[in-house]
Amino acid sequence: MNVERETVSVGEFEFACGESIPDLEVAYEAYGEFTGDNAVLLCHALTGSAHVASHREADDATAGQARAWWDDIVGPGKAIDTNDFYVVCANVPGSCYGTTGPASENPETGAPYGPDFPPVSVADWTEAQRRLLDELGVPHLHAIVGGSVGGMNVLEWAKRHPDHVDRIVPIATAARLDTQSLALHGIKRRAVLADPAYRGGEYYDREDRPTEGLAVARQIGHVMYLSKASMDRKFGRRSAGRDAQRTFPADPTAQYFPYRDVESYLDYQAETFVGRFDPNSFIYLTRATENYDLSAGFESDEDALGAFDGEALVMSFTGDWHFPVEQGEALADALRAAGAETAHHVIESDHGHDAFLVEPENVGPPLADFLAEGPEGSAITDTVEQSRDYAPVHNSLFGT
Repeated sequence: MNVERETVSVGEFEFACGESIPDLEVAYEAYGEFTGDNAVLLCHALTGSAHVASHREADDATAGQARAWWDDIVGPGKAIDTNDFYVVCANVPGSCYGTTGPASENPETGAPYGPDFPPVSVADWTEAQRRLLDELGVPHLHAIVGGSVGGMNVLEWAKRHPDHVDRIVPIATAARLDTQSLALHGIKRRAVLADPAYRGGEYYDREDRPTEGLAVARQIGHVMYLSKASMDRKFGRRSAGRDAQRTFPADPTAQYFPYRDVESYLDYQAETFVGRFDPNSFIYLTRATENYDLSAGFESDEDALGAFDGEALVMSFTGDWHFPVEQGEALADALRAAGAETAHHVIESDHGHDAFLVEPENVGPPLADFLAEGPEGSAITDTVEQSRDYAPVHNSLFGT
């Protein structure tokens, strides 16, 4: 598989907030050969990177991930077949995986931008990707695919550059966060801000980083990404065992009560995350997610998508309470009303929001068919009426 892994300067960049930086560098990976009409852009989730598929040149330390985040979907002979498509994934502005963000050096001061980095939005991610594709000589896209906030990124493309893409695949996403998700995002952000080591975002020259607050924020996120059923099945009420090592200090009652398997899992996930992600980037990217609203500047979601006359595949998961099926159907309705030929493929799964990352056997077939055939692909089921019957409340963190 032919692979490009580069960081490209797209020059001075003005963010949607009105602030500018003198040079935006965008880290990207590209797979396959560009033939003029076969480009597919992938949009990563909140803390993802450009490292989508495994390859010999991969440096996972640089990618910031233990493994390629969609390796089961992208590659030769896989759902997004790099023998057929030229696949590009760019790390978004504000991140810490190669593209310019708060931890990057400000050329005007020689120090990290820190909290002086401009606030970022999903619109900024879209424009940075458009600038990168211009540098790569890719004027038009066969498709754009993304999950979670990456799905919002996909929608923003259809809104801002409707003539630049033929097909879009927003997966496990919605036109905006609901109130419960906004609340949990706010708690995650407060966990970081309340860490004494955060110091208003000015911590890059200190040995003690705000890892404790970021660890708690990551744990809240992991609970959001799982469902009740998947947590019960994976952990139950089991004790973690005598050999389990606590990451966080034990409370005064710990000697009387078990350190549970689910606690150990969350502690491990938090410990690995804080070693690879920048707290300021976490703040910036969660803010971008929270403030995304597809209808911004328009009267409705339908109006925002009115200029897109391509084809769409919306994918939802029944166990996803972060972006429930009903939000996916509302998005599909807006696309249909805007005139886009649209299928809403609902996947029965009790895994939770992360199902789009860990269930390639369910995600791959409809995705491959859509890229090849459009909404009429044989593996695609447009469950318009069926999807209206799903009541995602029982999968919520506060449901029963």
